Formats: sequence, structure tokens, C-alpha cells
Amino acid sequence: MFYTFRLLFWDGQAKMNMSKMVSCLVAVALVSLQVSSASACTFITLTGADGTVVASRTMEWGAFDLSPEMTFVPSGTAFSAMTMPDGQDGAEWVAKYNIAGVTLLGQMLFGDGVNSEGLNVSLLYLPGFAEYQAYDPDKASISLAPVDVAGFLLSQHATVAEVRNGLNNIRVVPIVTPELGEAAPVHFSVTDKSGDQIVIEYLDGALSVYDKTLGVMTNSPPYDWHINNARNYVNMRADAWPSRDVNGIDIAPMGYGSGLIGLPGDFTPPSRFIRALAWTQTARPTEGGEDTVHESIRILSNFVLPMEAVDKKLNPAELEVLKYGGTQYTVSYDLRNLKVYFQTSDNPSVRSVDMSTFDFDALSGPIKLPMRNLAAPFSTDVTPAS
Repeated sequence: MFYTFRLLFWDGQAKMNMSKMVSCLVAVALVSLQVSSASACTFITLTGADGTVVASRTMEWGAFDLSPEMTFVPSGTAFSAMTMPDGQDGAEWVAKYNIAGVTLLGQMLFGDGVNSEGLNVSLLYLPGFAEYQAYDPDKASISLAPVDVAGFLLSQHATVAEVRNGLNNIRVVPIVTPELGEAAPVHFSVTDKSGDQIVIEYLDGALSVYDKTLGVMTNSPPYDWHINNARNYVNMRADAWPSRDVNGIDIAPMGYGSGLIGLPGDFTPPSRFIRALAWTQTARPTEGGEDTVHESIRILSNFVLPMEAVDKKLNPAELEVLKYGGTQYTVSYDLRNLKVYFQTSDNPSVRSVDMSTFDFDALSGPIKLPMRNLAAPFSTDVTPAS
């Protein structure tokens, strides 16, 4: 039986005329040249036979070490946004839910995470296109920096529906992240344990929410462009193409994989998006739980990057440069069983934490576990005794 892509086609909501499309393609090319050395994150979702939804991502950032930490935040924890451009305090809030996720740069800035209700938020780079809402001093109390958004959503909402309804009650404004020297150009994937999912972007100073997603996300350009681009690959399938008779000669595929001939192999965001879509749509059926996590990590191993060229303009704070490649960590969130699995560039062994057994009530505040452990052995010696 042929297995073809189950694509949710572009619905025409964001149709481009030819001139706009040409402009977009030029912009993509320029952005790729400028930031290919920085960020190339890839996000995927898989669902097991038992209904387990697993949201997973790689975190690429080649300019410097993000110092990722697995962070546990109990409900009741007070948060505050970064200081606004005019020196006013930004939004302040108290966490309604327990959170486990990855914080970056020694701060309470979540790159991704899951809360005790099974909601996942993942932040990915969107350079060249992210443009935030204008700062209004009269609305400072509901304003957030882009890097505050993931933590806010995780701490305040239980479902994607709640996130969708709550986005109009906040403003995301261009607050500079000092380590970057600019407002972080990012977008967000939000997934809950039911499998409901949205993508959030801020474009041309306005909020854009995509209710129809393909279960994968990468970087620039905006999400609707990627959905439209997927139309170029509807011929992809898991099964090999059949042989053909040409003038009495049997022309058969050269070997395994002919169904994916034409799959782009480079590491640009558009190509990675199509590969992520191909691998998730042709993934083996999984039982759920760790079996689905295992398949997710296997798929994401196709996106691990070698050391990327370091652009000093992307490292104004002159932070430590990576040693083992641009993929700083891979993390997989089981939204049903509330388990988090991760591996890092310095140690590819998979480690996990279990929110369901962790005693959040015993915490007086957030605690952090460094994800990089240079003291841990790189390999396990299994040499038999003589």
C-alpha cells in the first residue's frame, strides 16, 4: 500500500503574488547566508498508538554555549519580564503550574519546556522576519520580551486553546537580549497532550497564529511559506517507486529509498522542514511512551549539525564557543506521562527526568540541573573480563 504525505495544504489565507514570492525567496537566501552559522533548530511531534503525544526539538546555536540547564519551577513562583525600553517594569506574574524545561544563559529564560498539565512550548529562531509589537509605555504591565514568552505561556496556561485565547492579553515588544545585542528574533510552537498545536509568530509588528500545522517547525521564513513549499514535495512516500518498462527494458529503482528521491539534503530551514515532514510522516508506528520518544530521537539524529562557522557579530558578549558541534542539545517531551528526555553535544547518552515522581511541593523556588556534565563518562567500558 502506498504511503503518501498527509498534508494540510496551504488554505489560501496567506497567498503570495509572484512579486512577493520572489522578494521572499531573495530574503530567505540573504538570511541563510547571514545566520546559517547561528541557529538551525528543528522541532517535530509524533503520536503513539496509546495517544501519547511527544514534542521534540534540537537546539542549534553555533555562536556560543547557551549553557542549557534542566530547570524545575514549582507553581507559586513569581516571574517578571525583562525591563522595558524606558526603564519601566514589564509584566509580572505567578506560575499556576509546575514546569520542567530547559533554561538558557544562566537565567530563567526557557528555550522549551512542559508544565504539569502537559503543555509544551518550544522557542525557535526566526531571523530576518520576526518583528514585534510596538512598545507602549501605558501597556508596560502586560508587555514581555520575546525571550520571556515561553516561560509565561508554560506558567499560565494548561491547553493550546487557553494559549490561543490569552495571546491578545499580552504584548511582545522588542526588548534587547544583551547576549545577542538585539531583540531575539523567534517564533513558538505550542502543543498540548491532546495533540492540539499552534505556531505563534510576530510579523510586521502584529501577532500571527497558525491553527493548521504540519507537526514540524524549523526557522525562517514564516510558517505559511513552509506549508506552501510542502506542495512541491507531495510525491514523497515511504515505499519505493515501481519499475517501468521502457522499450522492453526493465527500469527499476537502484535500491532502497526511491520514494524519497528529491528530498533536499542541505541544512537550510526550508530543506530541514521538508526532511522533518518526510521523516515524521513515514515514521514507524509506535506504541507510545518511551517507544515514541525513541522514534523521535532517532528522527532528530538526522538533524545534528557539525561545528558551525562562528560569527563574532552573533557573540557580542564573547561567551564560550562550543567544542562538539552546533547542536547543543536534543530534548523530547512526553506530554502524557510528563517525562523529559535529553542528550547534549558533549554526551549523546540519553538522560531523563520524571515530573510525575518529582516532589515540586518540596521546593521553595526553582532549581537547576546542568545538562552538560563533563565529569560523566563519554562511553561505557564493556570489555569482558579475561
